[in-house]
Amino acid sequence: MTSTAAAAFAMVANSAFAETEITWWHAMGGALGETVNAIAEDFNASQDEYKITPVFKGTYEEALTAGIAAFRAGEQPNILQVFDAGAATVIGAKGATVPVQDLLTDNGVAFDINDYISGVRYFYADADGKMIGMPFNSSSPIMYYNVQAFEKAGVEPPKTWEEFQTVTAPALKGAGYTALTQSHLPWIFTENFMSRHDLPFATNNNGYEGAEGTKILVNNDAIKAHFTAVTEWQDAGYFEWFGTGWGDNATPFEEGKVGMWLGSSGSFGGLSKKDLPFDFSATYLPYWEAVTAEPKQTFIGGASLFAMAGHDAADNEATAAFFEFLTQPETQYFWHQETGYVPITEAAYEMAKADGHYERAPAAEIGIKQLSLPAGDNTKGYRMGFYVQIRDVMNREYGRILTGETTVEDAFATIEKEANDLLAKFAKTQS
Repeated sequence: MTSTAAAAFAMVANSAFAETEITWWHAMGGALGETVNAIAEDFNASQDEYKITPVFKGTYEEALTAGIAAFRAGEQPNILQVFDAGAATVIGAKGATVPVQDLLTDNGVAFDINDYISGVRYFYADADGKMIGMPFNSSSPIMYYNVQAFEKAGVEPPKTWEEFQTVTAPALKGAGYTALTQSHLPWIFTENFMSRHDLPFATNNNGYEGAEGTKILVNNDAIKAHFTAVTEWQDAGYFEWFGTGWGDNATPFEEGKVGMWLGSSGSFGGLSKKDLPFDFSATYLPYWEAVTAEPKQTFIGGASLFAMAGHDAADNEATAAFFEFLTQPETQYFWHQETGYVPITEAAYEMAKADGHYERAPAAEIGIKQLSLPAGDNTKGYRMGFYVQIRDVMNREYGRILTGETTVEDAFATIEKEANDLLAKFAKTQS
């Protein structure tokens, strides 16, 4: 064989066996980013047909903005991580994504939505139940508590808010603790308040049936009574709000000053690795017995992975292969152990149980068990456009309530008006 022919043969051979390379833009920094990189490395090592490259793009908001700009420029990544509040924006952008359910089945990957744990299945699905985004870092708000604080106070974690305000909070205050803080008023005290009590959050099936005419239903008696109670707890020294930053409210709990902290089940991994001055455990979010005698499941927060449209068949095949790898029980269990985010499939959950993970760390199971409580008509989530901005409105008004700048009644009237204005503007982008 001549040297020229040999070179030509080598080029053909290398081309035939070249890996299909895809990119994954994400918002996981620090230790979470290291775990993302480890999953990508494991996928790349597991086969020689595809190679995925994860790229950190900043905060959730920054990653979403970068993804939208890249799509408009025709330079979108293969996979984009989008957080819960931004899901409607991406799903509503016509032609921006390939539904993950279609992507998998079109590429020969078996798909059954019932393989996913109950509280995960439908948050990123359409009105017909088709999964559009692949759930990834899925979490639920839960109640962490300081074991020694409760022992000192001589009480048990409350199941209801009635029990909290009449028994638990006074006892913890008497023992020298602020009873409660929390790290995300819109997510915990609004979105999941509605789910826990099975209350409608928006018209049009909580927005899943389309943007046209969707209106928010947050200005209701149950949630206004809850925020009124929160202000009373604050006045009594039972509750303290340290600001809108996640760490602003987590840090006093970690320092041992607060008896209970409402945070993410995805915080379990981080808390476990910290040198806390106390033992911690966790339990379900309390509910108001006056609102319901049958509390329901919460739904997921966190983010999902969207397969961006505009790529060729080979790229989409590689993306499907990665999603298949990502949902394998071993991968999900690794992610769950390292981070505290819930394993998204029943098989991974069963693997964790069989391995004794929850015998060693019972608090790690609380988020999954809460997501697996009975469902209701209003527990699968919400689908509202421009919801990132709506959350901003909520945070502003909730801050004004807690600093005494406005009343609960006026704040919720403002949230309702501004949110509905944003929803109407979003609906116009869908026509």
